[in-house]
Amino acid sequence: MVREIVRYGAQVLRQPCAPITQIDPSVKALVRDLFDSMKAAEGVGLAAPQLGVLRRVVVVDVSRQHPEILPVSLINPRIVSAEGREVGEEGCLSFPDLYGPVPRHSRVRVEALDINGKQFTIDAEGFFARALQHELDHLEGKLFVDYLSPLKRQLMRGRLKALKAEGEAWDAAHPQA
Repeated sequence: MVREIVRYGAQVLRQPCAPITQIDPSVKALVRDLFDSMKAAEGVGLAAPQLGVLRRVVVVDVSRQHPEILPVSLINPRIVSAEGREVGEEGCLSFPDLYGPVPRHSRVRVEALDINGKQFTIDAEGFFARALQHELDHLEGKLFVDYLSPLKRQLMRGRLKALKAEGEAWDAAHPQA
């Protein structure tokens, strides 16, 4: 089911997420909703807090850019090794039409559980590694704008202020989150 993507300014985007202790039907439904919502928004990744859920679940699909890489869901993901550095342009579905240069590791190894609870490892580089790091940041309450220079944030100030109002409205409508 396609769900509303939470906008910048909502408190849920700044909170660390709880680990998944049991992969039950609600977690499987969350993964489906993450994929559906990401695809509807034409994104390459989405994290549970972006749907207002403080759980450690993300989905990533870079297959439009790299057809050889299959879409993946990651439950309780963690980066176990990282190397290299590169700066690349990033955006975020919680920040429509805003982009900025973000430094990331060029290669990462991520361990996670799949939808059946089986542990697996992904070795990623380039754009795929960037997308994974971006989504895993969401699980810690960290956003891509946190990496931007003060000047770049200043240039975005008007748009960030408008988005913050949308996020605060989401908070008011979802007090249980």
